[in-house]
Amino acid sequence: MSNLQLASVDDLDEYPLSPEDRLDSHYFMAWERRRWLNCDMRLKGTAECRALFFDLINISYDQSPVGTLPTDYGVLAKMLFVDRDHFTQLCRLEFGPLHKWRRVKCGEEIRLMHPMVLRSLTEAISRKEDHRARSEAASVSKRLLRLRGSLAGYQAELAQNDAAVRWIDEWLVKEGCEYRSSSWIERGIARWSDHMLDLTMARGRTRA
Repeated sequence: MSNLQLASVDDLDEYPLSPEDRLDSHYFMAWERRRWLNCDMRLKGTAECRALFFDLINISYDQSPVGTLPTDYGVLAKMLFVDRDHFTQLCRLEFGPLHKWRRVKCGEEIRLMHPMVLRSLTEAISRKEDHRARSEAASVSKRLLRLRGSLAGYQAELAQNDAAVRWIDEWLVKEGCEYRSSSWIERGIARWSDHMLDLTMARGRTRA
């Protein structure tokens, strides 16, 4: 009998990663060496099962959703270039190639996942998002600095006004300005002036 946990579809957990969660730019995966060296799969599994187990982990990184595998033993055997019947026999072992892989729901599909793989992927995606956030923040900072320099050529006082710089920057982005020419900068200054005038008038009406 397979060592996979067989449960009804209603009892299966929903896999937390979607097909949109990708690591296409990653050509490596984090591997907890000491954890692997001391885990039961390595200490008790046969050399063949250990090799196939490790191969399946690598294969899962290119699947969709990332970190999952199909449940069909025939498909898995083809992915591993092994005979299906032989693979099925190995999976009946306590420490077979699918040790601790379990069935989960991926939308309308049922696939296999491994908690260790999911943890590594979650950490990798988190690092990727942190890096993207830092890159975007650095990009915005540089963009604001360039805009401040451009504004200084028109009004030194305006260039020192952080609120004005950020407002004009947001307006330019919203307008789809890709190249901030002098005409765009001048239009941004004019819109800022209109914006401040509107605020002044609104405050005046409130006081009245």
